[in-house]
Amino acid sequence: MAGPLAPMNSGPSRDVAAQESAGQLSPQEQGAGMNRVLFLLGLSVLINYIDRSNLSIAAPLLKDELGLSASQLGTLLSAFFWTYGFMQIPAGWLVDRFDVKWVFAAGFFLWSAATATTAMLNGFAALIAIRIILGVGESVAFPSYAKILSSHFTESRRGFANSAIMAGLALGPAVGMLVGGTVVGRFGWRPFFLVLGLGSLLWLVPWLAWMPRGTAASAPASGTKVRIPDILRQRSAWGTCVGQFCINYTLYFLVTWLPFYLVRGRNLSMDQMAKVGGLVFLLTSVAGIAFGKVSDRWILAGASATRVRKTMIGVGQTGLGVCLALTAVVPDNIFVWVLAPGGIFLGMSGGNCWAVTQTVAGPRVAGRWAGVQNFIGNLAGAVAPALTGYLLGRTGRFYWPFVIAAAVSCIGTLSWVFGVGPVEPVDWEKKTGRSGFGIAASPATGALQP
Repeated sequence: MAGPLAPMNSGPSRDVAAQESAGQLSPQEQGAGMNRVLFLLGLSVLINYIDRSNLSIAAPLLKDELGLSASQLGTLLSAFFWTYGFMQIPAGWLVDRFDVKWVFAAGFFLWSAATATTAMLNGFAALIAIRIILGVGESVAFPSYAKILSSHFTESRRGFANSAIMAGLALGPAVGMLVGGTVVGRFGWRPFFLVLGLGSLLWLVPWLAWMPRGTAASAPASGTKVRIPDILRQRSAWGTCVGQFCINYTLYFLVTWLPFYLVRGRNLSMDQMAKVGGLVFLLTSVAGIAFGKVSDRWILAGASATRVRKTMIGVGQTGLGVCLALTAVVPDNIFVWVLAPGGIFLGMSGGNCWAVTQTVAGPRVAGRWAGVQNFIGNLAGAVAPALTGYLLGRTGRFYWPFVIAAAVSCIGTLSWVFGVGPVEPVDWEKKTGRSGFGIAASPATGALQP
């Protein structure tokens, strides 16, 4: 069995590079129309993360308006993740079973409508309920991304493809804090939610026009023979699931509590909070694109996917942990210079983690594997906001929330580097003992020229 960092110049990577150099790519790869789909996917996750982080932007005002305690605010911020996490496995099944174009469109409509409806609600219970509905709608997102990218990208292009998703993910909170923080500060939080929710529905027009049909329907029926227990029997599945939990813990800690921390913990104004918080996530976006491109070129140069993906994720998770730990103790005059590089390390790891899943699972199982991984990973979304609120209520300080987030990030390094096996496609027919798979699980199945 290969070690956590496999040697350079492995066979699968050379095969991918040779195929690309020889121009032996599918007709689907050469379709320029899929470039527009890639843009829409990046835009959709940007909207997705503005929608899920907008409540944290409004948190200082919302807490005062509703008279919430820190513990209640933590519960409200985590409510989204209750259904979002538990719907991941059903969502993964849906995108593998039905046309991902329509599954994703339905989820997008639901979450946008929930965002707009939030503006018209009053009361703690009503806000909890609408955040739960938001979680149902957004649950289809990452299984859909995994399905589409696994079906249309070769291994040496998945770094860039996933970095486009990571860029949108990071730009969501960045735009939310920069624009939303300013809007909320001047006009209140309700107009922000209403305009955002209704305006997002316009995204559906180009999606329905540009996304080709049949991404899931074209898969042979035999591809459904891989079941959830088959996935859970894979060592790499548990490595990716625990690793995703660790990435998500730090991500959601920052998405949900960073605005409140900057305003109440570091005594910044709403405008200052918008600039500092926006900077952290802007750096995440830029780093995700940059390191995604670097990882693709490294693989094209002959490095194994195992070496490239694990190095990027390991360095990123460790660096983020160090930055979070230092942020807990440094004084006000330098904390921005310590916190901001954490955004770079987050982008470095986030742009590569889903590429691991897409390669190992293969196109026919990517939706289900991503659903399992995101289900376990997003338990962190329920834990991190609530635990932070509890600790803040008990201690009145952000010291322990930052230290815990730092420790979790370092645990993520161990899971991705040592828990995940070689980053190469699983031979599902051999692993399950069931024959009849329509295609080999190759990382080069159907690729997109970005």
